[in-house]
Amino acid sequence: MAKNAGNAARRLPVDYMTRFERVQAAVNGGDVDRVPVCFWHHFQPEGSGRAMAEATLRFFDDEYDLDIAKVMPDIPYPFPKKSISSVDDWRLFEPIDPLRSRYFRERAEAVAVLRDTLGFDTPVVMTVFSPLAEAMYAARDREQFLAHMQEHPVVLHEALAIIADNLATHLRDIVAAGADGVFFALQGCTRTIMTEQQYREFGRPYDLIALRGASSGWLNILHVHGEKDLMFDMALDYPVQVLSWSDRIAGPSLREARVKTSKCLMGGWNEFGALHKGPEDQIEAEARDAIAQTGGRKFILANGCSVPDDTDPRWLETARAIAEDLPVG
Repeated sequence: MAKNAGNAARRLPVDYMTRFERVQAAVNGGDVDRVPVCFWHHFQPEGSGRAMAEATLRFFDDEYDLDIAKVMPDIPYPFPKKSISSVDDWRLFEPIDPLRSRYFRERAEAVAVLRDTLGFDTPVVMTVFSPLAEAMYAARDREQFLAHMQEHPVVLHEALAIIADNLATHLRDIVAAGADGVFFALQGCTRTIMTEQQYREFGRPYDLIALRGASSGWLNILHVHGEKDLMFDMALDYPVQVLSWSDRIAGPSLREARVKTSKCLMGGWNEFGALHKGPEDQIEAEARDAIAQTGGRKFILANGCSVPDDTDPRWLETARAIAEDLPVG
C-alpha cells in the first residue's frame, strides 16, 4: 500500500510549465504538466539565416505553439549536391573557416535570432546531417558512393574526417549562438544501405567526432533515419539525451526501445499516416498508444521523421490540440 501511495503522490498534477521546463523535465525523467510535443516539415526559405529564423518562428511558435523550435537543414552544407564524378573529387572537401563560410554564418544567425526573439523559455535545436549523410549527398548517386567506399576507402576516410571536423566546429558555433543542442540526423545507419561493419567503419567514428562540438548542449537529439532495418542498437551509446526514429514505420516500437535504453524517446506519430492525411481519431489513437508504450516518462511526442511538405495544416492543428489533453502516464 505504501509503495502504491508513493507512486500516486509522484503522479499528482503538475503546475503549468514553460516549454523549457517541460522538455527538460521530460529529458530528465521528471514530472510534466503534459507530454511535450513537436512536429516539423521543410520550409525551403530564400536562403538567409534570418529567413530561416522567421520560418521557424512562424511554424513552431506562432502557428502551432510547439515545445521545441527545430531549425530545419534548409541552408545546405557548402558542397554541391550530386557533384562527385570521380574518386579524385573527394579531395575537394576542405576545412571550412567559420568566419568566411556562409553555411556557418547563416545557420548561427538563425539560432541567434530565435534565441533573441524567444528568450530562454523555448528550447532551440539545429538540424544537422551526419558526415556520412553529407558525403552521400555529394556523390552522384548511392551506387557510386558505395563503390568508392569499397574500392577507395582511404580517400573516403580522408573526406569524412574533414567533414566531421567541419561539423564539429559548426556545432560548437550554433551552441555558442544559443542553441540548446542539435538534431543530429544519421543517414546510412540501416542495413538497406550498408552492412553493420561498414557503418562502424565509415559512419560511427565520424558521427562521434562531429558530436563533440555539441557536448555542452543539454538537448542533443539523435535521429536514426530510415524506413526499415535500422541499426538502432549501434546508436544507443551515442552522447545524446534523446533518440528519434520512425518507430511506426521502421521499428523498434517505443515499447521495445524503452527496454533497450534509459534515454528520452521521441516519436509516436507515423509521419506518412494520420498526421499527414487524418483522420482525427487515428491521430489521437497513435498519441495515446505512444504514451501507453512509454508510460509518458522520458518521452516527447513527435513525428517519426519530417511530414510531407504538402500536409494539410488542419491535421497538424488537430495533433497539437490533442496533445494538450493527453494523460501524462
